[in-house]
Amino acid sequence: MASEKVGALIVLPKHLNIEGYADSGQIINAEITEELIRSIFQKNSPLHDGAMVIYGGKIHAASCVLPISSNPDLPSGLGLRHRAGLGSSENSDTVSFIVSEETGDISVAVKGKLQRGLSKKMLLTILDEHYN
Repeated sequence: MASEKVGALIVLPKHLNIEGYADSGQIINAEITEELIRSIFQKNSPLHDGAMVIYGGKIHAASCVLPISSNPDLPSGLGLRHRAGLGSSENSDTVSFIVSEETGDISVAVKGKLQRGLSKKMLLTILDEHYN
């Protein structure tokens, strides 16, 4: 998706209790497949706006509304997708993965900190640290 500049926001909470964010979208409760994720985030999909919540080994929900970070130190060029990913990580135990629609860059938000320009190896390391 990054190479095709398909924007995405995927949130992985350790616990589903993320203050109703998942319930703000469409509950899906589906197996995780590349095809389904790509389908949801295509621009013509009615579910492409908002975040996807993955929990318990399944795509729990899509098109979820997340809180926006109010961090005044964020670069002005960051859009709502990045601010929402960061906002969700500021108030819960989530890891948020963001794919920029403009640049294709991959970012991750953990504990209120945003790391940009990540490689696949770095993403796997962050996931491993978060869940182990």
